[in-house]
Amino acid sequence: MLDRLNQVAEHYEQLEARLSVPGCSPSEMAAMMKEYRSLTPLYEKICAYKKALEEADEARQMMDEEKDHEMKSFLQQTYADAMDKAAVLRDEIQILLLPQDPRNQKNVIMEIRGGAGGEEAALFAGTLSRMYSMYAARQGWKMEVINANPTELGGYKEISFSIDGEGAFSRLKFESGVHRVQRVPETETQGRIHTSTVTVAVLAEADEVELEIDPTELKIDTYRSSGAGGQHVNKTESAIRITHLPTGMVVECQDERSQYKNKDRAMKILRARLLDLKQREQDSAIAAERKSQVGTGDRSERIRTYNFPQGRVSDHRIGLTLYKLDNFLNGDMDELINALISDAQAKMLAHQE
Repeated sequence: MLDRLNQVAEHYEQLEARLSVPGCSPSEMAAMMKEYRSLTPLYEKICAYKKALEEADEARQMMDEEKDHEMKSFLQQTYADAMDKAAVLRDEIQILLLPQDPRNQKNVIMEIRGGAGGEEAALFAGTLSRMYSMYAARQGWKMEVINANPTELGGYKEISFSIDGEGAFSRLKFESGVHRVQRVPETETQGRIHTSTVTVAVLAEADEVELEIDPTELKIDTYRSSGAGGQHVNKTESAIRITHLPTGMVVECQDERSQYKNKDRAMKILRARLLDLKQREQDSAIAAERKSQVGTGDRSERIRTYNFPQGRVSDHRIGLTLYKLDNFLNGDMDELINALISDAQAKMLAHQE
């Protein structure tokens, strides 16, 4: 392992040296800087690990030569502490050396749709979109609604939004699936607990150069916007519907007054969906990688239950229950997301052994 770490450290230091020399093109400089930033946490851990090993080795050598009992005892403790530190750093380095999902640093497009439960499902879709917006704010990310289909009571039949920020996909990718809510609906007068579902799709935003779409494979229709609010509603054909003919995939966008802006946003969603489809096809073809994932990320998989009477949120993939539902719905999601990431890493480590 030490040989491999030395190679990584040497490559990092070469990158650092090249970045200080002028003459690279902007694209080469950007690529090197991106790799440099991504390797920095690993390089720092490697340096700390090697330093801990050196401290342990130095303490061991002094311990062998020392005659004084108290000093020998002190050096034994120093040696033990350095080895414990090295062991912790080794585990952290092994995680950083795991194959990285190339989509991890991408921005995200999230699509939330009400499932079983009618108006109550639509209301909970609104609750989830608010939860993700508050989580994005905590992370310093930017959230922007792309398209929304609201209901009269303030919920959403469906809502799509983008989240832009470093590492957005790496932390939100585990949210794909069916989210179940158990509560007394706002529309219910008898006080009975109902179960409703909402589906969440998390898509990595695709660059135009990353995924080319043949314009001849698109059918683009315009129509009048519908829904609450705005004088432009039902007056101009600014809404856009794009059909990708090879897959039958349909994307609609009517949130902007401008037809061009709606088309832009619809194309952004279409690219992300097609990239997601391509990725899922690759994943399904690689059984070993599929086993290393937390769940399957399938839209049909029930991943989480939000139980309001008990004030709990339970993730079924890792068997974790938190009795802090209000905080969670207010964007305090890190404890569960960190647990999901740790579980995924542990499975990948086990698969490599």
